[in-house]
Amino acid sequence: MINSTPEWITRSVSRLRTAAPAADKAGDKTADKSAKASLDKTVTDVVAKVAVPRSTNERLQATLRRGQEALSPRALRRLLADLQEVVAPQVSEIEGGRRAQAVADWYAKAEPEERRDMWLLMCEQFAPDATRFKSARQRYEAAAGTAEEGQAEISLRRALVSPRTRLLQRFSAFPEGMRFLVDLRAEILPLLKADKRLLPLDAELEHLFSTWFDVAFLELRRLSWDSPASLLEKLIKYEAVHDIRSWADLKNRLDSDRRCYGFFHPRLPNEPLIFVEVALVDKISSSITPLLDEAAAPVDITRATTAIFYSISNTQTGLRGVSFGDSLIKHVVETLTAEFPRLRTFATLSPIPGFRAWLSKHAGAMLDRLDDKRRSELGRAVGFEPPQATHLLGAVDKALELDAKSPVRQMLLECAAYYLGRELQEGKPADPVARFHLGNGARVERLNWAGDPSSKGQKQSYGLMVNYLYDLKRIDKHRSLLAQGKVPVSGDIDSLCRD
Repeated sequence: MINSTPEWITRSVSRLRTAAPAADKAGDKTADKSAKASLDKTVTDVVAKVAVPRSTNERLQATLRRGQEALSPRALRRLLADLQEVVAPQVSEIEGGRRAQAVADWYAKAEPEERRDMWLLMCEQFAPDATRFKSARQRYEAAAGTAEEGQAEISLRRALVSPRTRLLQRFSAFPEGMRFLVDLRAEILPLLKADKRLLPLDAELEHLFSTWFDVAFLELRRLSWDSPASLLEKLIKYEAVHDIRSWADLKNRLDSDRRCYGFFHPRLPNEPLIFVEVALVDKISSSITPLLDEAAAPVDITRATTAIFYSISNTQTGLRGVSFGDSLIKHVVETLTAEFPRLRTFATLSPIPGFRAWLSKHAGAMLDRLDDKRRSELGRAVGFEPPQATHLLGAVDKALELDAKSPVRQMLLECAAYYLGRELQEGKPADPVARFHLGNGARVERLNWAGDPSSKGQKQSYGLMVNYLYDLKRIDKHRSLLAQGKVPVSGDIDSLCRD
């Protein structure tokens, strides 16, 4: 098609420009520039118009495919009919699930752009009825404060339910349907920023998942060396904090002084949604190295007083936004306490994944917080007076080599404490791991120098790790403080912040 792509327009205009006679007078040059500018604007406008993606409504009414569109109008109409058949009013749940499975089978063989077309159909052709919603909202507003308010609210709620909801429910009905929907959302998530048209489908899936994967429907299971090999392989695959290097490494993490627990959903019976690895020790751990040491002898669990949560991994990208962590930790604490009554302390040994990137942007601001004396001490240590952000960042790049009394080391600890204990983004902790644990009611307890000397640990946080303490009697208090924009921290962390 001659009008199918902006590239054709550009090439045609280019040929016209090449064929145009050259101007041989100064006046002609001015006129030529004006004409060229006008032509450029025309080309830009036409290209922009052609480049705008057509809605599915426009494509369904068309005859020919345009540009980069994957499915032809005929194929798009056929796919829409298949989707509509899934939610046909006269169709039973079982039959609707069977038809949904047939669509899922087509989807499994489809190209990525063809899948996108299905997503767009689900977004644009199964949206709530705007007219019905407007009418219901007006009735609700008119009924406010009257005896009819309750009924009006029911009508408004019903008007907000989209045919898309029913469609997704039917997809969840066949045996592999839940797996299909979770994977579908995982495919969508990276594309949302570039294609806002997909946002309604993402929002609907997240809402449904929040209900379907409520903790009331989840089962807590202990994972051990005796668990099926297929399940143990998934622990290796999904471990997100400290990579499992071998079967020997995994066996060490499942030894007698360790526990591993995961949440499972009945529709995904062999797939942990989230799992936590726990070390039973006699004090709060300051380094991950001994915990991952395969040669270390197991701890006498009869003497264990402390449970260290050293790795928590979400396994399903498609369930982003659905929170399991709070409930998981609570259930694990209850389970451990029942098995080991001597346990008194529950804490994490956690990475600080966002610290290095944050410091690279805020090193100058942190230097501005220093008084003259400490600035001079730091300057002498880095070899530049007064020290600048680049000097500090260069000095901390080899943090593990710093002496215990080094002003640079002290500065790095203070920066980390400030990042964890003071830095908020939209009222929430800046660091993602801090956001998770503090949101669950923990507090920032202690920074650990060289807690993770691995290359990953140095890349993330100069080797620093942090303990978050779960004080079971103060969890609600800590949450309340966080809601007020105050990060709960220990006295040691607070003093490092140097407010």
